[in-house]
Amino acid sequence: MGMYKYLREAWKKPTDSIIEVQRQRMISWRKQPVTLRIEHPTRIDRARSLGYKAKQGFIIVRQRVNRGGKMREDNLGGRRPKTSRLKKVLDKNYQTIAEERAARKYVNCEVLNSYLVGKDGKHAWFEVIMIDRCHPNITRDLHLRMVAAQRGRVYRGLTSASRKSRGLRNKGFGAEKAR
Repeated sequence: MGMYKYLREAWKKPTDSIIEVQRQRMISWRKQPVTLRIEHPTRIDRARSLGYKAKQGFIIVRQRVNRGGKMREDNLGGRRPKTSRLKKVLDKNYQTIAEERAARKYVNCEVLNSYLVGKDGKHAWFEVIMIDRCHPNITRDLHLRMVAAQRGRVYRGLTSASRKSRGLRNKGFGAEKAR
């Protein structure tokens, strides 16, 4: 097995020492700003599998999102019970929300992808991989140039997390469901 496979296994089945390190990390992350640019990805194996390369033009942003609060408040007053059901207001997952907030902070960058790095009862942290649209390293690479040309792709639901919340992750699933 290669190094990245061992790292992936360590994240999937953490030992007690890794759990303690992650706990200490989240304690320090809570004191940091909501949107923070970091030098290196916390999960290098996940970042590499999602398209990250350790070269200029790539930016990693750790974004904190508050969990909960996605449900509609209960009605007070005399209405029939059907209207007082709790329905979801947001049909977006936390990952999509994190990507959008990071994109709003870094307007000259385009979101490539993102992944979860930790969550507790109150917050979830995602690392968002962003690319600088105008950087020469990005404009030289054919694939990255096409991604950079998709202005506002995170707001239009074109990132992987957004496509998942729209039900487009599995090919053919929507087509069979429509029949």
